[in-house]
Amino acid sequence: MMSVELNIDGLVGPTHFYGGLAVGNLASARHRARPSNPKAAALQGLAKMKRLMELGLEQAVMPPLARPDLDSLRRLGFDGSHETIIKAAREQAPDLLRACYSASGMWVANAATVSPSADTPDGKVHFTPANLISQFHRALEAPQTAQLLQRLFHHPDHFVHHPALPSAPPFGDEGAANHSRFCAGYGEAGVALFVHGDPAQSDGPRPGRYPARQQYQASLAVARQHGLSRAAVVFAQQNPRGIDQGVFHNDVIAVANQCLLFCHAEAFADPDQVYQQLDRALQGQLEVIEVGSDQVSVEEAVNSYLFNSQLLSLADGKTLLLVPGECQRELRVWQYLQALEAAPGGIDRLEVMDLRQSMDNGGGPACLRLRVVLSDTELHAMHQGVRLTERLYRQLVDWVERHYRDHLVPDDLADPELMQESYRALDELSRMLALEGIYPFQQA
Repeated sequence: MMSVELNIDGLVGPTHFYGGLAVGNLASARHRARPSNPKAAALQGLAKMKRLMELGLEQAVMPPLARPDLDSLRRLGFDGSHETIIKAAREQAPDLLRACYSASGMWVANAATVSPSADTPDGKVHFTPANLISQFHRALEAPQTAQLLQRLFHHPDHFVHHPALPSAPPFGDEGAANHSRFCAGYGEAGVALFVHGDPAQSDGPRPGRYPARQQYQASLAVARQHGLSRAAVVFAQQNPRGIDQGVFHNDVIAVANQCLLFCHAEAFADPDQVYQQLDRALQGQLEVIEVGSDQVSVEEAVNSYLFNSQLLSLADGKTLLLVPGECQRELRVWQYLQALEAAPGGIDRLEVMDLRQSMDNGGGPACLRLRVVLSDTELHAMHQGVRLTERLYRQLVDWVERHYRDHLVPDDLADPELMQESYRALDELSRMLALEGIYPFQQA
């Protein structure tokens, strides 16, 4: 049966601002409190989605989460009208207000871990929403994300939705940002690579400056939930020195597609063992493009998000690497990429996208998308209203132009009108995507 890889991109929300909320994310910290442009951010993301659609790839849209998250503020002791809650939070706990306004749900690589039906014992697509407990503003996302995924992939004959893992330190789960799937073809049985930041053994190496977000026990649990064959799963520890240099997720230092792994030499604590295990599981079909520190340093990789690119298989059999514009501005990175494109094999084409607004907040092309391998039957069983078409793209551009601000700073979060603008925009969007009633403020 024919299968495709569906790229589901997070649509940047109306409250996209630079809060510097993510510990260990250097770009997020550098741009804290600077003015953002939510309109430009959303249009840049939509342009990337449109480009993949033009390339003949399956593309869908994940709507933004409802922000501000007033329910969470109520749970934290604020009550009264919407306006009263926002005012009190601004005066008493501005950090909590920023967290509840965060548009970080746009980076849907963290939304869930997904196993396609070719890999699961029941022949269904399995989803586990990430609990994201390492960062408070992101931990708020899990309930809404789970509901959204259940609406998008609702048919019980084809899709299975697991609960998020327990919200306790041994089970910190960051979703697909630390998971890669290898396969000879999308419809064939694959091999899952789960990358964790903490050591599998208590005496193993650990990062010292920043926390390890993905936990080994979480990766084990997700693999068990999905019923994955032990012979088709590889667990690998991320290099702790990389985490301390700003590699907060594996997708900042490595990206994979089919049998190709494109990564930095310092991506894993024991890279040779990882390559050997993957090659054995793939029966000798693994291809590795390893970038040495003498070619691109970890610092240059983090600054450019070279490995947070999208590695894509085109209909003509070519492999495309879609990178952010920052790669052009990092001299050695751009020199490396030009040489890589000119070399035979591996990566055939290179394209650059302007995603400056997302990049400045700490997320690149790969952060913005969740990959879901679907058979043709499964593709048509999912909610069709979010699959990108030329008509939907034009509607979304018009919607952004009408509803989004072009300037936002953290102090603006105290303005109740921003909340009203956001809710009005999302209410209209839900109707546009035939997803009425998905937001808490609609249910209320």
